[in-house]
Amino acid sequence: MQFIDLAAQQQQRLADGRTLRQAIDARIAAVLDHGQYILGPEVVELEQRLAAYVGVEHCVAVASGTDALLIALMALGVQAGDEVITTPFSFIATAETIVLLGAVPVYVDIDPATYNLDPNLLEAAITPLTRAILPVSLYGQPADFDAINAIAGRHNLPVIEDGAQSFGASQHGQRSGGLSTIGTTSFFPSKPLGGYGDGGACFTGDGELAERMRRISRHGQSRRYFHTEVGINGRIDTLHAAIMLAKLELFEAEVEARSRIGAALSQRLQVAGIGSTPQLSPGNTSVYAQFTIQVDNRPAVQAALKEQGIPTAVHYPTLLCQQPALAGCGSCAKRCEQCCSCPVGQAASERVLSLPMHPYLNEAEQELIANALAKTVGSFAAHLSLN
Repeated sequence: MQFIDLAAQQQQRLADGRTLRQAIDARIAAVLDHGQYILGPEVVELEQRLAAYVGVEHCVAVASGTDALLIALMALGVQAGDEVITTPFSFIATAETIVLLGAVPVYVDIDPATYNLDPNLLEAAITPLTRAILPVSLYGQPADFDAINAIAGRHNLPVIEDGAQSFGASQHGQRSGGLSTIGTTSFFPSKPLGGYGDGGACFTGDGELAERMRRISRHGQSRRYFHTEVGINGRIDTLHAAIMLAKLELFEAEVEARSRIGAALSQRLQVAGIGSTPQLSPGNTSVYAQFTIQVDNRPAVQAALKEQGIPTAVHYPTLLCQQPALAGCGSCAKRCEQCCSCPVGQAASERVLSLPMHPYLNEAEQELIANALAKTVGSFAAHLSLN
């Protein structure tokens, strides 16, 4: 069993009868023919199609999901000494990009039902130094942007969605990426819309922000050899844009499959007496970037499942505020006890376990996962009760 099955994806048929692999090969051949490997026409086409899909006016395709976050922060003017409120329960890129600018990540604990930033704790973390709010739409469903945007609006703060895991999901009919001042996503191979390398995108309805993000991603260049601000080399390359365009042909069907399989697997686990998956908030859809549960004795559960041919992963075992690279974060040090006290995130980090999840996970594989997990967890529970 594959944790994520990219090989099966390549064999899927598109509407025109070609396999995805054939469509990718044709797209790559077109780039090789025209030779515009940097900022070729496929980049413009990809940005237009992604913007239309999300339902916003502007998309800037970039070199990675990490670059998308960094460019968004730079475009909003985040600088040394500023504070950016975020979650402690995420991949390091979420906080790393804040620290790279000399700013300070201020952590707000997560909602135990969704693992996303808890908006009930948000307002208390805002200070005169707060420059932006950066919630993560974790495991495939958006954070509570109704509540977050309302609080941000009262304090005149911009909101950046880290939507690396939620592209294709929606909240009250609006797709992830279009739920805040700037939305970002990642095209890392394992993401819901994954490419064959790094890549990402920024989304916004603000034309000035879009132009600034575009300049920043191209060394701050407003015209050839004229640089109005310091930027980075954050462009997506044409070949990767071409691959993403081919993969977009399957994406709607894959989003539907992820939603169906996620719901079915949740039901199977509930029947088996395992019901600790993240709860889907009202108005949300999820693309189940990861299918994550909580278990006791995680290493033993992982070992037992591995023996039964079921791979697992842990997203994430260490809170960001506990990462050595981010510890003692500058001006935040004097308030670390406040901003790094995240008991819900800490408890989750010790118990979360991600199971195989992709659009081609068949019913037999779902049943195998549920039965193996029920057997394993039940066996451990019985052993503990005897002791």
